[in-house]
Amino acid sequence: MADTPVLIYGLIGYPLTHSFSKNYFNEKFKAEGINARYLNFELPDIGDLMEAISEYPALQGFNVTIPYKEQVMGYLNEIDPVAEKIGAVNVVKIIRHKGSMILKGYNSDVVGFCDSVRPLLKPWHKKALILGTGGASKAVYHGLIDLGVEPVLVSRTKRDGVLAYGELTPEIMNEYKVVVNTTPLGMYPHMDECPDIPYQLLTPEHLCYDLLYNPDVTLFMKRAADYGAVTKNGLEMLLLQAFVSWNIWNSK
Repeated sequence: MADTPVLIYGLIGYPLTHSFSKNYFNEKFKAEGINARYLNFELPDIGDLMEAISEYPALQGFNVTIPYKEQVMGYLNEIDPVAEKIGAVNVVKIIRHKGSMILKGYNSDVVGFCDSVRPLLKPWHKKALILGTGGASKAVYHGLIDLGVEPVLVSRTKRDGVLAYGELTPEIMNEYKVVVNTTPLGMYPHMDECPDIPYQLLTPEHLCYDLLYNPDVTLFMKRAADYGAVTKNGLEMLLLQAFVSWNIWNSK
C-alpha cells in the first residue's frame, strides 16, 4: 500500500520572523498523528503568490498575515460573505477538482478577536479606538460592532471617519474606554516601539488589547498597565483563529 501524501498548509506574509502559526500547527500535526506539514511562505511581493502555490501541489490552504490580508483578495476565485463584508481575508482554502483549482477566502480573525475580548468587556466599554487601518483593523472593527461596542479608527493621517493620533484629547480618551492596537508597532524585534497615544490619560476603566503576541508584554501594554489599564495580548486570539482555520480547511 502506497504511503499517503503529506498534506501541506502554510502562512503567507512578510516578514515572518514573528510567526507563531508554523510551530503551533506542526506540533498539532505531530500530537494528533496528522500526515501534514505547515510551512512559512515569506513573500516580499504578493505577486509571487501563484508561483508559490504552483510549487506545492499538495497545498490545501494557507493563512494570511501582514501585509497581505487585503491584497490577497484580488487573487481569489471566491470570498466568503463575512470576509467580503469585512474587506480582509486571513484564511484561504484550496479546492482542487479534476485538474482545476479554486481559491476561497475567509476571515477567522473576527471570531478569534470577539471570543478573546468578550470576557473582558464591562458595562462602561461602550466605545473603542482601533489603532491602525490595515487588514487586521477591519476584522476588529466588525467584531466590535458585533459585540455592541462603537469603534473608530485612528491613524497618523486624519481622513473621513478616521481620527489622527493628535486628536486623542482627554475628552476622547475618557469616552473611548477600549483601545485596540492593530499596528505592528512593538512587534519583535522592534520591542521599543509603541503607538503614539496619550498613555497618561488611561485609567483602570480602560481595556487595552494588543493583537501582537511577541513579546508577551508589548510596550503598548506595559505603558497602559502603568496607568492601571487592563491589558491583553493577541495570543488567545491567534489560537482561536487557528482553530477556526483548521475547521475551514477540513470542511466539505
